Amino acid sequence: MPRIGSSDLTVFPLALGGNVFGWTADESTSHQVLDAYTAAGGDFIDTADVYSAWAPGNSGGESETVIGSWLAKSGKRDDVVIATKGSQHPEFQGLGADTVAKAARASLQRLGTDRIDLYYAHFDDQDTPLEETVRAFDQLVRDGIVRYTAISNYAKDRAAEWIRIADEHGLAKPVAIQPHYNLVTREPYESEIAPLAHEHGLGVVPYFSLAAGFLTGKYRSKEDFAGKDREGQVSGYFTDAGLEVVDSLSTIATAHDTEIATVALAWLQAQPDVVAPIASARNLEQLPALLASAELELTTDELQTLSDASAKVPATA
Repeated sequence: MPRIGSSDLTVFPLALGGNVFGWTADESTSHQVLDAYTAAGGDFIDTADVYSAWAPGNSGGESETVIGSWLAKSGKRDDVVIATKGSQHPEFQGLGADTVAKAARASLQRLGTDRIDLYYAHFDDQDTPLEETVRAFDQLVRDGIVRYTAISNYAKDRAAEWIRIADEHGLAKPVAIQPHYNLVTREPYESEIAPLAHEHGLGVVPYFSLAAGFLTGKYRSKEDFAGKDREGQVSGYFTDAGLEVVDSLSTIATAHDTEIATVALAWLQAQPDVVAPIASARNLEQLPALLASAELELTTDELQTLSDASAKVPATA
């Protein structure tokens, strides 16, 4: 069970993404997925207060509400690590001190819990002085409603400045960072964020671990994703080099009698400082391939084959 940075949080090496809860997975299906994930030993659930404000009829917070109803129903609050994020909810935009405090408490209410285990600044807010944001996150820890703080989607220099401010003033330091990182998107994470994470002992929790489903192998032509919920996300990954990565994954998956998605996640889990990739399942059928990654150990040659194939993918893909 890997540890999240310098915290005392040890977690299953696959985080269950909550972005689909209340969006492409209704409450009943979401509860089934959560039940199956925890029954298999999973204990790390990732969400955000903005999920899924983009869906017609939604206003933000739907995922947290679904997770909250599951926690109440299952009684498993003490068995799981809950990570959520603030700064993007339509009612709580940005990272000013007052907004941070209100957003975190709104998340608590939707989740039906008295504490958030890991609370991320979802996106940088350059209109707010960074010290104000760092102090606001520290206050959440002092108030006992957040156990550990973290950052997501921060550029290297801004992340380093956050840590410097925390060190200088004796404030809570982030224990994790959540970057966009997968086999077809390795930059700017590997050249910029990875060295910073290693230097400061940050646990890395990658999102878009399966490239919005592209690394499951189910999208082999543009017709495969035309009109789908994730068309806009998948299209950016769809290149000849990207398809070569999927072919390499397929070959290795066949050798292990497993799924392409399993291999893609296992590659991420083998990268330095990665604690647990995030992957979501909108139904029970998608979950086994994700869970299997926790037990799949790729050989050195297999890891290198995948790294070599993915190195050919354009950095802008």
